[in-house]
Amino acid sequence: MMTEHRTPPIPPLIPLLIGMIAISFAPILVRFSDADVSVQGMYRMLFTVLLMLPFGRKQLRTIGSISRKDWLLLVLAGIFLALHFFLWMASLDYTSIASSTIILALEPVFVMVGAYFLFKDRIGRVALLGLFVALVGTCFVSSGDLVLSDTAFTGDLLSFFGTLAVVVNMLIAKRILTRVSSYLYSLIVFAVSAILFTVYNIASGISVTTYPAKEWLVFLLLAIVPTVFGHLIFNWLLQYLKTTTISMSVLAEPVGASILGMFIFGEFINGFQLAGGVLVIVGLLLYLRSEQKSA
Repeated sequence: MMTEHRTPPIPPLIPLLIGMIAISFAPILVRFSDADVSVQGMYRMLFTVLLMLPFGRKQLRTIGSISRKDWLLLVLAGIFLALHFFLWMASLDYTSIASSTIILALEPVFVMVGAYFLFKDRIGRVALLGLFVALVGTCFVSSGDLVLSDTAFTGDLLSFFGTLAVVVNMLIAKRILTRVSSYLYSLIVFAVSAILFTVYNIASGISVTTYPAKEWLVFLLLAIVPTVFGHLIFNWLLQYLKTTTISMSVLAEPVGASILGMFIFGEFINGFQLAGGVLVIVGLLLYLRSEQKSA
């Protein structure tokens, strides 16, 4: 589960659980906002960068030592992260949270294949069984809110390509984090994404200032909850864990989002979905336990 010669300073399960809970808030917050997804993405990235800056003065001094090759990889990672946020958040305008999230659940499968060819990461039979069980559980959880229509198909396609984009982003991160600190990686990648969103908004003539207080609160929460306590933690964990292990965390999102939807929007969870949530948790535990034993 851990990369060679690296041991995390705290048990990895603790930050992994925090990240899983944090990303579950993302679809809820996106649905709360009436702003264009590109504006949401811009402020999500911008506010995250501003929140990070005061905590990395020492590391910022080493930014000049980053090679040109690594700068190229950092920019590419930022481009694919921006694509992921843009496409996935846009998908929520066309399809249900469940339909979008169930496609996003394919992320660990794509990451597993990519990590095998790029890093020779292998998965044991028990871990593979855990992945399969969690995927089946995700299908159960999302089944109660699946949407079938021409509009939903567009949303599903956006979610699919958004998933591919985040897979590329994670594989780049795994490679570059052997040479660049997780803090600098996250800061630069988030900054690149913020710049791309800004350029897109200006070029498209989308207003980035005329929003009520509610929207600014959502923008800030998107930065703090699913990004700082979600993506930032996952980027840090990539120094110690396999990419597939980190990507498995996305399977907790439909469970968390369904629970939050029940309390926030009063959405009923049926027995089929509840069973799916149990399967997701069992699958995640199987996977993590297997990977921990093989570490």
